[in-house]
Amino acid sequence: MSLVKFSMSVLKVKKLAVSNAIESSLFKQWLKNLQTETGILANGAMLLKQVLIQGVDMFGKRVGFVKFNADLVDKATGKKVPGIVFARGPAVAVLILLESDGETYAVLTEQARVPVGRLILELPAGMLNGDNGDFVGTAVKEVEEETGIRLNLEDVVDLTAFLDPSTGCRVFPSPGGCDEEISLFLYRRRVGKEIITQLQGKETGLREQGELIKVHIVAYEKLWQCNSRCKSSDGHCPYGCNEHSSMKLDAEIFLLLYIEDVILELN
Repeated sequence: MSLVKFSMSVLKVKKLAVSNAIESSLFKQWLKNLQTETGILANGAMLLKQVLIQGVDMFGKRVGFVKFNADLVDKATGKKVPGIVFARGPAVAVLILLESDGETYAVLTEQARVPVGRLILELPAGMLNGDNGDFVGTAVKEVEEETGIRLNLEDVVDLTAFLDPSTGCRVFPSPGGCDEEISLFLYRRRVGKEIITQLQGKETGLREQGELIKVHIVAYEKLWQCNSRCKSSDGHCPYGCNEHSSMKLDAEIFLLLYIEDVILELN
């Protein structure tokens, strides 16, 4: 693969942070994506002229997020294409289905999501750390941190593996501005009713790091209704959700469209 030639500039960002950003797996993966078979630069129709590093967030010694603007030009028209990028890398989410007394329940987590200014109900999820590429291991770790449930690795099913190989078996929830790619896993388990009761409303997360998470158990058949519109006439959610929460209707939930068929195949 040939190297892409372009100029670099920075916007009031410390030199060390910029150096860390350029050497990070996030930025290197972005450059690699540009040149893949389906990449923006693959057919020579576009030119990358410049990259402006606008911000870098460090997680300890590791680069967590990189914000930059790529100056990409369509050669035929001479027009620039939108190039604002928030790079955060791959992430995982897990749909946990607990079966008890003939009923199936989904496990959701509620936490404050500052970017949208709301409490959000979502599937247990988390980012991959660094370059380890251990999607299943990360999924198991995040579930235990966010719900207290310990998963058996051999029982975790990669739902995104059912996608067409041309997708890379990943889903991009917001490709207009973010490079995040999500792998969605499924975990099913039979439990006693007391486990359902213990989990409902349980407070979890790495609270010393500001992860103030509350677990919600929702009947699987009513999962679709558990969003910002799931309020009855008296203003309360009949399915046990916080009335001020919204369901994160993004790629994770989009993939739920396929789950019924996947579960049937697994059985």
